[in-house]
Amino acid sequence: MQLEDFDYELPPDYIAQTPVEPRDASRLLVLDRATGKREHRQFSDLPEYLRAGDVLVLNQTRVIPARLQAVKTETGGSVEILLLRQLADTRWETMVGGRRVTTGTELSLQVGDQTVAATVVAEGIEAERVIEFAEPLAPHLTDIGEVPLPPYITTTLQDPERYQTVYARSEGSAAAPTAGLHFTGDMLIDLQRSGIKLAYCTLHIGLDTFGPVREQDITKHKIHREYALLSPDDARTINEAKLAGGRIVAIGTTSTRTLETAAIRSAAFGTEYNDPESVQRTLNNMAEKLCPWRPVVAIEEETDLFITPGFHFKAVDVLQTNFHLPKSTLLMMISAFAGRELILETYQEAVEMGYRFYSFGDAMLIL
Repeated sequence: MQLEDFDYELPPDYIAQTPVEPRDASRLLVLDRATGKREHRQFSDLPEYLRAGDVLVLNQTRVIPARLQAVKTETGGSVEILLLRQLADTRWETMVGGRRVTTGTELSLQVGDQTVAATVVAEGIEAERVIEFAEPLAPHLTDIGEVPLPPYITTTLQDPERYQTVYARSEGSAAAPTAGLHFTGDMLIDLQRSGIKLAYCTLHIGLDTFGPVREQDITKHKIHREYALLSPDDARTINEAKLAGGRIVAIGTTSTRTLETAAIRSAAFGTEYNDPESVQRTLNNMAEKLCPWRPVVAIEEETDLFITPGFHFKAVDVLQTNFHLPKSTLLMMISAFAGRELILETYQEAVEMGYRFYSFGDAMLIL
């Protein structure tokens, strides 16, 4: 498929600049992918579309203060650094803003009364750089870094915690898993009381949130690797819910990538699992029910899974997400889940009805 197949027009004033209050007051467009039926609700109505026994899978990654200001040691020229992925204690994959920041460029960052030196050690595509710092940055990030909002958000965020989910725990992302921004703590508690299970994964969001697809033939696009984690306990919760008749509800495209990666790695199809006895029970149940899904397995790896139309989803039954940028890998993923034509029709209706788009925008539930 071609990149232009995933384009649509969006007036700039439809891009949400601030989050709504409270979190669950955003709108919710509900799409039934089997019938094409669409409903227009509020996010607080989400529980009406869930049922006891379903399991919600939430990405618990937390955004780090990844935007740093530095200067070139030799000239004093300003350089902005966006930390994307930690490669070692002192080495990071980054994007940089500044002129002639090439391999060997020496940089300085001010940390209180001290200066931390850094060196560009490798160059990637366009603004991508690998930077080696003289010491670990983790102890200093809170003091020297800023939360990096997407470039299409130009309004100052008064409360940085509004760019974090209420269940964010594991630090490491350069961007928030924005589908989860709509949840409140009270909603999650109420869902559990109604018999809906919660499971957590971690996918640290990196370069592909900021980097556009440049290949016209999307099959030639190389997606960047991102750290993904699904624990044995959460994998067991998901599999047991599914085998008991519940649905796997992925909260966001990052949870979807993690779940589908974990399903591809499934021991039921030849790879090692942390709990062989649990796998055997799963296999027996699958044989009895002729179940077409794959159980998920615990993983801790870097995934480069790129989901495009034609992909066979092996784990996810229901997907809750936001409205995504034209020509983005995220739009391609939901097009794979519900069908490109149906998604583009739905997006057009969302524009006509004044939905708010992107990170701080409204939500979509795909059944």
